[in-house]
Amino acid sequence: MPDTPAATQRARVRVPLRFQDGYSVDAELVTFHGLTDGQEHVAAVLGTPEPGTTPLVRLHSECLTGDVFGSARCDCGPQLREAVERIAVRGGVLLYLRQEGRGIGLYNKLDAYALQDQGLDTYEANAALGLPEDGRDYTAAAQMLRALGIDRLDLLSNNPDKAEQLRALGIDVQERVSTGVFTTAHNVRYLRAKVLQTQHTLPLAELTDRLPEPSGLPGLPGLADLTKLPDLTGRTDLTERTAG
Repeated sequence: MPDTPAATQRARVRVPLRFQDGYSVDAELVTFHGLTDGQEHVAAVLGTPEPGTTPLVRLHSECLTGDVFGSARCDCGPQLREAVERIAVRGGVLLYLRQEGRGIGLYNKLDAYALQDQGLDTYEANAALGLPEDGRDYTAAAQMLRALGIDRLDLLSNNPDKAEQLRALGIDVQERVSTGVFTTAHNVRYLRAKVLQTQHTLPLAELTDRLPEPSGLPGLPGLADLTKLPDLTGRTDLTERTAG
């Protein structure tokens, strides 16, 4: 395990969250001193875990296009909405990490989109720009978790690299729990690439078959394009458990 300096909590503030579909929940947002990458990452503490249970945690990389503008080219916005509710029900933390475009930044991500429009997949586009396929490092996430007193967790993620990096940083990831599958006519190729290139736990056969009808407005998904949120009570499919 690398010798990572400790971060400390800087401030905590209560913020009521409100989503476009009407869902609302109160969160406590936490900022930090001493993060190794110098970025302004934030933790949203949601709900209260039952005594003796493991908190549910998501590492969510910032996505301006998906989280704010509702882009249908990715599944980030629906994943964020789902994660907030699932964590609030169970009790845990969402780490909102300033890692736009898998760490390449907003402008580079939009350049990569242009290459994807020419036929490259999301990883090939990054490589064509001379950028890493996935440049994210989760050292600051481990620092944030320790500053919050969390060294054992269940991880809400389809991405095995997140669990592997946290474990290498000394965080005990008990179980990796998959998110829902949020497809649109515009993001199926992107989701398939995540399965084929970086082994995300998404149903490949389902993504092959699931090609939703485009909505009536170009570039905008219709409500029917998005799959429903999964059952929030005890979802256990597509999970990874540690030995023992």
